[in-house]
Amino acid sequence: MSADPVKSEPEPLKIGDFARHAGLDGGPRVREVYLDNNATTPVDETVVEAMVAALRDGWGNPSSTHRPGEAAAALVETARGRVARLLGACSPEEVVFTSGGTESINAALFATLAGGTPRGTVLTGATEHAAVLRPLEHHAARGLAVERIGVDRDGRLDLAALHARLDALASDCRLVTVQWANNETGALLEDQELEALANRCRGYEVPLHIDAVQIPGKLPMRVHELGIDLLSISAHKFHGPKGAGALYARRGVLDRTGGAAHVAGGTQELDRRGGTQNVPGIVGMGVAADLARDHAGDPATRARVRGLRDHLEERLRAEIPGVGIHASGTPRLDNTTSAHLPGADGELLLASLAAAGLAVSGGAACSARRRGPSPVLLAMGLAEEEARRTIRFSLSRRTTRSDVEAALHCLREVRADLEVLGAG
Repeated sequence: MSADPVKSEPEPLKIGDFARHAGLDGGPRVREVYLDNNATTPVDETVVEAMVAALRDGWGNPSSTHRPGEAAAALVETARGRVARLLGACSPEEVVFTSGGTESINAALFATLAGGTPRGTVLTGATEHAAVLRPLEHHAARGLAVERIGVDRDGRLDLAALHARLDALASDCRLVTVQWANNETGALLEDQELEALANRCRGYEVPLHIDAVQIPGKLPMRVHELGIDLLSISAHKFHGPKGAGALYARRGVLDRTGGAAHVAGGTQELDRRGGTQNVPGIVGMGVAADLARDHAGDPATRARVRGLRDHLEERLRAEIPGVGIHASGTPRLDNTTSAHLPGADGELLLASLAAAGLAVSGGAACSARRRGPSPVLLAMGLAEEEARRTIRFSLSRRTTRSDVEAALHCLREVRADLEVLGAG
């Protein structure tokens, strides 16, 4: 009798196997649904039209004194006024245009920390974006102390600890920089908390920088009233173009800190950022700012988005045993759901959902291609397994009830297929 053939070990499941099993090789299983708006938002058609007009008619160099240059400069200044109104700034001259949120954040840190012998301490949060943490690591290597204030299980910044450290350091604190809202969980600081922090910082003459990249279009902004010194935003987070952002700098704050231009060159952007301005991008940002201001100020729009988010979370809890919604016990953005989904590996689930036409994410887009659990979720005290199996859904004012239902259907079907394949 011949020996039985040796049974080989099954090949590990590959992402392509899911697509073949689900019949997706020829196209998506469901209509494509985009629920990754904290990563970027679709550009509003009104913004596109304004940018095309700027490309066609505003091609002059805004620094030139002839008619084409003056026409381009007028477009830039109109947009500056629009962004100032969105922020609730005291003057358009408090707005410096940049290439996006990362540059805006770096500009704020550069202006307050660069130059001279590094000394003192910077206070920041444990769940800040890499655009804050990486520059602070650079300054720490030069001798500046950086203290990261912890968060609780909901991702809520320990404000009592932050205030206590600020009191203890007093004038030895160089800067306080924290997020208004977290990009992964949506956990946010409320206006009265920001105002109290700003008042405390002002008492010690310590600049306060706020990463507000996730705020425009979601919440009304009153930077002058709240007493914020420096604040960063990015147009592509509120239906504007990529490559355009802004730094708000309260009048006089950069003079007080001795901050120089973070991009050395010409005298553009009020002598704060050298280089020819991106006129079409700035124009698009200005139009997007007007739209964002209108929508953030409309309670009905905000309530509709919040209702869609709540419906999504209700269905997730009803259909997936053991699901956990992060930051659900703290104030958070109306559009954001960060959910731990027991079962399938998070990376495989994300890829399978993408193949099926659903765009969601595991966390920050800037680190999406880096393997490993989210540092934000780990800082909140989640186990690595929970962090790896977390999916972020982020809605926008354009999201519809049918989008949410399609996303739930897609998630339901994909999870079932992964269980059939033994990947659940």
